[in-house]
Amino acid sequence: MKLVTFTYQNQTRVGAVVDDTVIDSVGSADIPSTMIEFLSAGAGSLAAMQQLIDSGQHRLALAAVKLHSPIPRPPKYLAIALNYADHIAETGKAKPDYPSFFTKQNTCVIGSGDAIEMPKVSDKLDYEGELAFVIGQRCRHVPVEKARDVIAGFMIANDVTVRDWQSHSPTMMIGKSFDTCGPLGPWLVTTDEISDPHNLTLKTWVDDELRQNANTSQMLFNCYEMVAYLSAAMTLEVGDVISTGTPSGVGVKMSPRGYLKVGQTVRIEIEGIGELVNTVIAEP
Repeated sequence: MKLVTFTYQNQTRVGAVVDDTVIDSVGSADIPSTMIEFLSAGAGSLAAMQQLIDSGQHRLALAAVKLHSPIPRPPKYLAIALNYADHIAETGKAKPDYPSFFTKQNTCVIGSGDAIEMPKVSDKLDYEGELAFVIGQRCRHVPVEKARDVIAGFMIANDVTVRDWQSHSPTMMIGKSFDTCGPLGPWLVTTDEISDPHNLTLKTWVDDELRQNANTSQMLFNCYEMVAYLSAAMTLEVGDVISTGTPSGVGVKMSPRGYLKVGQTVRIEIEGIGELVNTVIAEP
């Protein structure tokens, strides 16, 4: 199931994408209006959505709705650095002994189709195509072998980074958290449709130029290991977003630098999920 948060006729709610349509949950007492509430309701809300899908009714044209990030304001947005060997090599840094996480503030989050803003304070704007997943159950101390059970689904992330501001702090947080630097989407694909998240092709284009071409099998720490590691330290909550790192091909390591420019479009494609597309504009 491809779950979306969308707006239609000034009302925002949860739906599901089937082909080029959105299943509209408006009026359904069994389907909450926000994604976090929907995921918290568990199997009941999924069953109610499946009934709407099977009915063949309640459909809107996908082109007629406004998609948002599936989780517009995640409780936590955690991302891992240096998780692909080829990216570690291009940075010249040592392979980490432990997963190296940083935070992105949730006000950076936007959806597919929304604009990435070139900051007024920097022109060193970069992309990072990544697989992300969303926590579906409040949990702590989750063993690796049970980690899949607490994941609600998978989506695409663009860990947009303001590179000079990234170095202002050893945590990297400030350069990772500018407004609009967190595109997520286009939808949340439930785990039953992704049999193996660790064998998916990931590609990133800037306009028509292919910049990143990798497979999630190349991750050093896999999704389930990330859940186990993080939940050993903190409670993970429904709606938390965890982004799994980027492969090589980022703009800062190109020669000359491949930073984004106003007017360019970043398109990230992950096998089995879809495409996340965002165009760069000048910050208003």
